[in-house]
Amino acid sequence: MSPTRPVVLDTVAAVRETLDAERAEGRTVALTPTLGALHDGHLEHVRRAAELADIRVVSIFVNPLQFGPSEDLDRYPRTLEADLDALAAEGVPYVFAPAVEEMYPAGPAQTHVVAGRVGSMFEGRSRPGHFDGVLTVVAKLLNIVQPDVATFGQKDAQQLFLVQRMVRDLDLRTRIEVVPTVREDDGLALSSRNRYLDADQRRAARALPRALEAAASAADLGVDAVVAAAQSVLMGEKLVEVDYFKVVDPATFEPVPDDFRGTARALLAARVGTTRLIDNDELHLG
Repeated sequence: MSPTRPVVLDTVAAVRETLDAERAEGRTVALTPTLGALHDGHLEHVRRAAELADIRVVSIFVNPLQFGPSEDLDRYPRTLEADLDALAAEGVPYVFAPAVEEMYPAGPAQTHVVAGRVGSMFEGRSRPGHFDGVLTVVAKLLNIVQPDVATFGQKDAQQLFLVQRMVRDLDLRTRIEVVPTVREDDGLALSSRNRYLDADQRRAARALPRALEAAASAADLGVDAVVAAAQSVLMGEKLVEVDYFKVVDPATFEPVPDDFRGTARALLAARVGTTRLIDNDELHLG
């Protein structure tokens, strides 16, 4: 017998009515926001959510606000039927899968959450306006679902920082639960975009986690050594075009000075063929 598929809620009103009834019975709610095209990384969020709350909701929404004019909005995979099967196997009761017109009934939102200076750095510099779009839709989702807890992945470190800061700055009641990066057997961070890589590109992409491993191994020698170690790995892969490699202070997400000591985070973004990949790792600078 096949597992029961989640109930698909496609309107704001349906989400509120359904979850108000669950809360009236004393149940807590966890939200896992996604763009769909679910993989094992997303499912790890779902499993963690089961430990955190009585009721799980997974949102599946390809948010146009976070895609630039030259980005892959139309190309982004939409696999709702397969996603529902995967979530059924995990026992998820509800999926919020709204149409664009439901989330933005008057057209593109005129009111935005602005990500500030950090939102224009790193990923934000490569993708102008991206994080304003992310924070705006996350704020909407948190307001619609009103979850006790929401899961966000460490893989998207800058997004995670900005969401956590937004929740603090706006005094939102939802607690953000950080789910560690889920990796494939060879270390590559799981991503919906990995499916775009051909066999040669897939092998080349392994340079990203190897560069982070090299950086961590050199951390006792300081920031310059970390950067040099990562670059030595990345320069050895002709199919990898590095966008940035930066070391930041996790408390501010600003680049650290050369004499920084303590916990930091290495950020890496690169194109492998036409596919843009990101990754990050914690460092302990001696």
